[in-house]
Amino acid sequence: MLNAYGTANGCLTEFPATAAPAVPPDTVWLDLVEPTAEEEAAVEAALGIDIPTREELAEIEASSRLYQEDGAAFMTANLIRRGDNDQPESSPVTFIIKDNILITIRYHHPQAFPVYVKRAMKPQTTAMTGWGILISLLEAVVDRAADHLERAALIVDDTSKKTFGAKRALSGVHKQNPRRGVNLQQLIENIGEEGDFVSKMRESLVSIGRLVAFMQAISDQMRESKQTKENRARIKILQRDIVSLTDHATFLSGKISFLLDAVLGLISIEQNGIIKIFSVAAVVFLPPTLVASIYGMNFEFMPELHWRIGYPFALLLMVVSAILPFYYFKRKGWL
Repeated sequence: MLNAYGTANGCLTEFPATAAPAVPPDTVWLDLVEPTAEEEAAVEAALGIDIPTREELAEIEASSRLYQEDGAAFMTANLIRRGDNDQPESSPVTFIIKDNILITIRYHHPQAFPVYVKRAMKPQTTAMTGWGILISLLEAVVDRAADHLERAALIVDDTSKKTFGAKRALSGVHKQNPRRGVNLQQLIENIGEEGDFVSKMRESLVSIGRLVAFMQAISDQMRESKQTKENRARIKILQRDIVSLTDHATFLSGKISFLLDAVLGLISIEQNGIIKIFSVAAVVFLPPTLVASIYGMNFEFMPELHWRIGYPFALLLMVVSAILPFYYFKRKGWL
């Protein structure tokens, strides 16, 4: 799909689709979403550049995603979106600047794109040129990344409360079992999902940071000819935002690793508790079993067999031999 945009009265306007792929005059942004061969050929013929295909995007090395060719700047970064199943999806998106026209090539649908288009349809205070739209689009991507990280932070905090049982009674009495009804396996799955998402988000932010640094280098070369001071200032702010979000993603990764270790430790503690119960039960019932075994032997000369109180005596002995170890363990704090 080829979406062409122009500007009018400081707003972004979308050109109507045509039967045959074409680049309308006064275009400032061409958004190619899963483009066909005909659409790629039309853009290449109109702008005189070689657009990378989907296979070429997948094969591009991370060190070769930023380059200049045929008077155009090619910049590729991995962008993240949450799919229909809420799973993170990462895919490269290419940004091309040629003659102050922005071309974007993508094969998935990051939410930052429709959000920016909807917002840009209203009057803007920033320059509506190819460079200005590129910076605004990256600002929308970074804002979306911040929203994703905030959501991940909320999930991590909620998982932390379930793990460590932060709920306390208002009266100040000791809390009840804070993990009653908590599925530790589900907690591990949630932690794993958020850990995977934060890791991919951090990789995405690093690639966007490299892209913005490349833009800064190009803007320094262009000086006042094609890039305004306002855009250069926005690029610097964008760089600082990316650094802040990268640091936040690193912090969340560390917290997620800590939570994962904590949940695994809790699982180990619960397993040890179960084993301890079986061990104590075995020790408690061992003396009564010994007494029953002794008095279960059918020897002819066993004085207790002729006692009138022999049977109650054996039962009492078994009960006492079971209570004494249990009381001893309780005094020691082992139960």
